[in-house]
Amino acid sequence: MPKNIDPRGSNQLGMRQFNERVVLQAIRLHGALPKAEIARLTNLTAQTVQIIISRLEADGLVVKRAPVRGKIGQPSVPMALNPAGAYSIGIKIGRRSLDVLLVDFNAQVRERLTLAYEFPDPDTLFDEIRVRLKTLRQSLGPERAKLLHGIGIAAPLSLGGWQSLLGVAPEQAAKWNDIDIRARVAAMTTLPVELVKDTAAACVAELVAGRGRSIRSFLYVFIDTFIGGGLVIDSHLRPGATGNAGALGSMPLGLGGADGAPPRQLLSVASLFTLEMMYAQAGLDARAVADERAVEAPWMPVTREWMQQASPAIAMAIHSATALLELDGVIVDGSFSREMLAEVLVQVDGALDRFSWEGIARPELLAGAVGADARAIGGALLPLYANFAPDRDLFLKLDR
Repeated sequence: MPKNIDPRGSNQLGMRQFNERVVLQAIRLHGALPKAEIARLTNLTAQTVQIIISRLEADGLVVKRAPVRGKIGQPSVPMALNPAGAYSIGIKIGRRSLDVLLVDFNAQVRERLTLAYEFPDPDTLFDEIRVRLKTLRQSLGPERAKLLHGIGIAAPLSLGGWQSLLGVAPEQAAKWNDIDIRARVAAMTTLPVELVKDTAAACVAELVAGRGRSIRSFLYVFIDTFIGGGLVIDSHLRPGATGNAGALGSMPLGLGGADGAPPRQLLSVASLFTLEMMYAQAGLDARAVADERAVEAPWMPVTREWMQQASPAIAMAIHSATALLELDGVIVDGSFSREMLAEVLVQVDGALDRFSWEGIARPELLAGAVGADARAIGGALLPLYANFAPDRDLFLKLDR
């Protein structure tokens, strides 16, 4: 699959750190590469690449792979990121669960600590986060803990919102109104701490470590307790002035009623909390939304009923977005099984068939590659990019 984004280096003096980061970025985007290919992709000289690779190898950030033989001349030796070269921690604060992940330099999850709840209570949640951060540092040991580069938090921008839909008491939801999540976590550690909207973080993970590496412009749809999304245009995540761009769940479904009532929002139909309630009403374990049981008996008939409502609504949102934006694709993912994702894609694709595409180009519908961990992994990528990407703006990528 062709890569559409490549960092370019400079052969000028005084660019050592930048060029090192450019080389690391090329390897991250394209996988293990021989030095000659790194030089071609980055526009650096072979001699410069040789020097940079030697330094990165000495710093433990890259490792040699097995030589590739069978061609004329000397076998090429691909260079890859060293998974143990750096670590970060990603925290996802969700409406139904907490995930605290230890992520390595390859954006792979090394350890996962979770906590399920009906709704997050700030009076106890931050104590739970503190305990889990301590556990992860201890599991690394004193030497590897020195390779921790920061903490990234992914959380809804309005954790106390939509409490009536979730059945949460207003006073319980209101506890989140004046809480600075980033500051509360930063007080627990000496590491840098960053915060991003949860679905934007998931979009970051897809952009950096999933299908987004080869698609220039896409709408990202993430189906969780509430459905949400992100927007990537020309290989940039567009967070908006307040970080809330791509708030797909708030899109209206049709026109308001004659009585002046506003139309329902997408999240009221196409979110997993709706499916949870449908399972509960049918006397089924609502936790099945997160695993393969959702597409098995006796859950499947209820799941199919939910999809019959959710799929046309998601398709409407996709069609509306496509009318405003030129999209190369739409990537759909969620906090459910891959089998469930496949079913959702089939249903949404069929619903898209019922829309008129005259005057606009229908985007390709694609399955996300990251899955339920996307939000926490996206959070963990923030400090890694701040330390190792050629531009501190995580969302900036340079074209070939």
